[in-house]
Amino acid sequence: MSPILSVRDLSVTFDVRRPGSWPWTPPRKLHAVSEVSFDLQAGECLGIVGESGSGKSTIARAIVGTIPSSGGNIMFEGHDLANMDPRQRRVHRRDVQMIFQDPLAALNPRMTVGEIIAEPLITHEPNTPRKEVKARVGQLMERVGLLPNLINRYPHEFSGGQCQRIGIARALILNPKLVICDEPVSALDVSVQAQVINLLMELQRDMGLSMIFIAHDLSVVKHISDRTLVLYLGRVMELADSEKLTTAPEHPYSQALISSVPIPDPVLERARPRPILEGELPSPLAPPSGCVFRTRCPKVQPSCSKEKPVLEDIGGSHLVACPYHEAEKVLAING
Repeated sequence: MSPILSVRDLSVTFDVRRPGSWPWTPPRKLHAVSEVSFDLQAGECLGIVGESGSGKSTIARAIVGTIPSSGGNIMFEGHDLANMDPRQRRVHRRDVQMIFQDPLAALNPRMTVGEIIAEPLITHEPNTPRKEVKARVGQLMERVGLLPNLINRYPHEFSGGQCQRIGIARALILNPKLVICDEPVSALDVSVQAQVINLLMELQRDMGLSMIFIAHDLSVVKHISDRTLVLYLGRVMELADSEKLTTAPEHPYSQALISSVPIPDPVLERARPRPILEGELPSPLAPPSGCVFRTRCPKVQPSCSKEKPVLEDIGGSHLVACPYHEAEKVLAING
């Protein structure tokens, strides 16, 4: 079965000028994403994890189309979104929606909740009768856990969790095929995070959605995603089944990420090995040669500075970008 989304060699670069430089001085290139490839099957949830600055949100925005890609292809149902002009892309925009990180900042403070949720529907289906628009908005509000009688209130009157539910309803009003969640629970309390995660899982199952879920919390990613992609400085380090990745990671970076997740049992927490990453994340303006992770890798070899590692399938659709990979059993992350 062909994937609903196929990303091949996606690259995104930005021009950055030095402060005080002359206008004719060539800008430097910031490599936000470099040659990222992955597939997403219909009805699947793919988790994307990595440190801040690894390119997670850049990939999401390139797929949605809010920023242009510098190279590669984004094939959605056989159509290359990366090489379409805005008018052509508009046809597919309703099928690819996004839920943003900051629930309150993503909502227009001058619009009521009903207007916010209905806006995509009115934009893409302008001939829909007003009565039907209101009915669909009310049904969707109930579906995401909001009372329909709140339809005329403004975003500032809601809590962070309620605002995120409004954002989810807005993203789903057009019945999209793909929803990209860009750290949708990072700004919420822990108890509210669980409620929103469970809601997203229910909606994905009931509506048959394909989903990309971006987060820092590996326990959350393991809970909601079928597969997990690990990013570092804009490159894919590892891609595998979420259960396998969180119990037996192969790449040294994945091992370090998973070891940083705390375990509630203090005895187990003190006893487990904890590889520590030394140094800081390199600048994407001047990424290291060869393997971008080599400056912080505990298993670095002389050849790592000369050769870019390729994603190697080590069996069971488990991809690792490290020729010196070695599985490391870790204590299971609580889901």
